[in-house]
Amino acid sequence: MVRTIEDDWLEGWDPTPAIVSVWAEPDGRAQVWRRVDGRLVRDDVRFRPWLVLDRLDDLEPLGPRLGREGDHRAEVTYRELAGPGALRYLVRAADLGALTSAVLRGASRRLGRTVSHLRDLGEDAALALPPDEQYLVASGRTYFRDLGFDQLARLQLDLETTGLDAARDRIFLIAVRTPDGATRTLEAEADDDAGEAALIARLVATIADADPDVIENHNLHGFDLPFLVERARRLGVPLTLGRTGGPGLRTRGAQRGAALGGRTVRYLAPGRELIDTMDATLRHDFATRELPGHGLKAVARHLGLAADDRELIRGDAIYATYLRDPARVRRYAAADVEEVAGLARLLGGAAFALARLVPRRYERVADAGAATGVIDPLLVRAYLRSGAALPTHAAGDGTPHSGAALHLFATGVAHRVIKADVASLYPSLMRQHRIGPARDHLGALLALVDRLVDRRLDAKDRGKAAPPGSRARAEHEAMSAAMKLVINSAYGYLAAGGLTRFADVHAANQVTRHGRATLALICRELAARGVRLLEADTDGVYGAVPAHWAEADERRAVAEVAALLPPRVRLEFEGRYAAMLSHEPKNYALLGDDGALTLRGVAFRSSRAEPFGEAFLRAAIARLLVGDVPGVRAAYLASVDAVRGLRAPPFDVSSLVRLSRSPDDYQAGRGERRELAYEALLAAGRTTWRVGERIRCYRTRGGGGALVDLDRAALDPRRDYDVEHYLRVLRDTFAARLTRAFAPADFAAVFADPDQLELFARPLAAIAPVLTDVATAIDAGA
Repeated sequence: MVRTIEDDWLEGWDPTPAIVSVWAEPDGRAQVWRRVDGRLVRDDVRFRPWLVLDRLDDLEPLGPRLGREGDHRAEVTYRELAGPGALRYLVRAADLGALTSAVLRGASRRLGRTVSHLRDLGEDAALALPPDEQYLVASGRTYFRDLGFDQLARLQLDLETTGLDAARDRIFLIAVRTPDGATRTLEAEADDDAGEAALIARLVATIADADPDVIENHNLHGFDLPFLVERARRLGVPLTLGRTGGPGLRTRGAQRGAALGGRTVRYLAPGRELIDTMDATLRHDFATRELPGHGLKAVARHLGLAADDRELIRGDAIYATYLRDPARVRRYAAADVEEVAGLARLLGGAAFALARLVPRRYERVADAGAATGVIDPLLVRAYLRSGAALPTHAAGDGTPHSGAALHLFATGVAHRVIKADVASLYPSLMRQHRIGPARDHLGALLALVDRLVDRRLDAKDRGKAAPPGSRARAEHEAMSAAMKLVINSAYGYLAAGGLTRFADVHAANQVTRHGRATLALICRELAARGVRLLEADTDGVYGAVPAHWAEADERRAVAEVAALLPPRVRLEFEGRYAAMLSHEPKNYALLGDDGALTLRGVAFRSSRAEPFGEAFLRAAIARLLVGDVPGVRAAYLASVDAVRGLRAPPFDVSSLVRLSRSPDDYQAGRGERRELAYEALLAAGRTTWRVGERIRCYRTRGGGGALVDLDRAALDPRRDYDVEHYLRVLRDTFAARLTRAFAPADFAAVFADPDQLELFARPLAAIAPVLTDVATAIDAGA
């Protein structure tokens, strides 16, 4: 196959295999670690750090020390990039610090004021990437070429501490799972500074001896690393966790991590990648909305990673338990790192696959969004590889972004339901009509989407062909998932306003118009063939088919409509279902022919909702979709009885809350307004917490709040929740989500208060679910 410049844009051009970490310094030194036949090899290389500037005159004071690219006598060289972009001068020097200082001196002289940082010149006066990304962009190298996920040396660690405050609490035990799969615990031999210092030193020695490529834990950047860094600092222990030999960790700005000096940072260990499985968990839950919480124990249980005899200890009781039964805490901590290893393998494949393409460190890809974290770096590399000037971020002209196509045709219960799937509609329309950003004069975004689609389809086919459960199948499926994530972000990238370098709301609206017309065509043609439309959006169309249709008729109808669509827009018969509850747009329940129940949308599945309510919905909907109205009533009464009889544990009535206020902020306004989550924290004796932390809490009798410990949720003996409050939640929040399945009088009968039954209520067996049409236009302009 002939290699093209577009291939370089997507995957780089240097074929060096098996890179597992890169660390570059501002002085042009870079170290590259590779796994070769299971051995670790380090390459020490040099590169010339660079900036892309919107003007060259700030460097003119250098005189003869400034020269064109190729002038070996010049200390600073430049190349003028082609095209209309404002960032058009690629300048290089032996040292990034010296280069930046020269720019700042020249800018200070030009502006008549001191300029101390490149950002003081304006957001888009210069493109300055971290040294490791500069090296990867310039060299065309990427991580993990020809390397499988399981070929990385991965180490998992987990701290057990006497409390959550690193200023006064200690680390007393550390569980470690080394790359060979062996798990052990390191323990402080004394409850004093010397004992803890020796424990941290043993951890450092253990990591050096195991020499992992990757260090992992759940909430690694939110708790373990910040706590470890602070304890090591206070105790004076050199924290040499990287491979470059120097003590201490570096930092970078991040959306989620540790608070340091007024900003949020993540720690870096040169030569190793620090992976937080919380990132993959949050990304997974954003897509599926199926996790009961984001803590390790809850996720491991939900995903089937937790052993049946998994040791559980309440968080605030771990140290006290260790003092009287250390073996139990050792089992508990060992299970933590085993579950982290399983979680990393199960959910981490997409980030691993993307790191093969994106010119960024693996750990940055793992916590990045698809648009600014993946597409932007690919486009920057594409433009510089092609010698093309880059545009600056541009504010929109006030044109609003038109919403995506979405139709709700009927609500209630339908039977004999099919789904016709539209594969990546908006990216497909971008490809079909060649719609890209106006300022992308290379057409790089469309070229990347073209190749990502091809990669995804190839990986999807290879995954289907590989044996179920095999490593090959898992890797191909991870690649397919990663490609889909980026492909579907391309449209969002267009519509992101000034947040992305090539944003173009006009192009995004053009795609939306084509999407609406395409979806309208699909809906009209399916309806013309006898399908009763239920819901349609950019993912596909649900509809009910006539009772006399066989599966062959269903497939034929979809195939006939697919033949009417543009070549790059694929409509496929995705599935058939016994019944569907249509509630609101993108909120529905499906009953498969095999009896499997699928709930979609936040109305039916939300990590924040009370579990007892979701359990009721699952039980009631399962009966509803088979026409068993008395069974719906029975599910409701069972939930009422469980709450009234105090048989539901606190976890079942709790909700997941993300904390958005700091302790000082909440206390300042507490006199005027009290909030359940913070009152629960205070009632539990917690006076400190982190903004962004997630807790589970519930309302107690009297209107107070209480926390739920996920580690001991099943064994919690408390039954102090507000019964009447949760009975109202059951009816007014959860049962109310079934209103569209019944006529109003029938709904009142099914969910009547068991203590206030009507004398002449309609028999439940005589009640049938309803399906009601919703007036929705499907013409091309809808």
